[in-house]
Amino acid sequence: MTTVTTSKQAHPRTLNEQILVVKRSQLFPDGTWNGLEQVDMQEYLHIIRSHQEFQPRAAMEDDPRYKQIIPYLVFTHNDQYFLMQRKSSASEQRLASKYTMGIGGHIRKEDIESGSIFDWARREFNEEVNYSGTFSIQPLGILNDESNTVGQVHTGFVFLLKGDSANISVKSELKSGHLVSFEECFSHFESMESWSQIVVEHLKELLK
Repeated sequence: MTTVTTSKQAHPRTLNEQILVVKRSQLFPDGTWNGLEQVDMQEYLHIIRSHQEFQPRAAMEDDPRYKQIIPYLVFTHNDQYFLMQRKSSASEQRLASKYTMGIGGHIRKEDIESGSIFDWARREFNEEVNYSGTFSIQPLGILNDESNTVGQVHTGFVFLLKGDSANISVKSELKSGHLVSFEECFSHFESMESWSQIVVEHLKELLK
């Protein structure tokens, strides 16, 4: 695990930005799966670094030949989880108004000039929320979901962030966010984006 201290810097996001993608055939040479799999993340990081491309986000949103690489971060503090709701005007309209447990976003070229995948996760956390405190990072696995058009063009690197502070709030891309019990998270299951549904099911097994 790595302990980090956050900052509050953010970058503008537009559909014209150049985002990190990898061809589906290179990221998953043996075929894709549906769900959250515990894998060797360093192996996948090597694949990404060997085959990475930077393409316009607008072009990639409807091109399933490519997978957009997304750090997907679940924050927890004292057995509570940060449950968010996306705005109706969210930049990804296919997820508008959905509940989510995942903090994250696209990776740009300047984001990977240095650092590890843990640094990517930290940057995404800082961009999406305001937080005062430190946290440890635990990799949970790689999430892939071919059941809908959003999942067909994205793949998530999922991390559990264990914070030492409850001082966390959403930024502009999100409508609301609150620390709640796992049971309350589960009560919103039907209104969650599919990735969060997969994560909730995975955490449910871990918490048994």
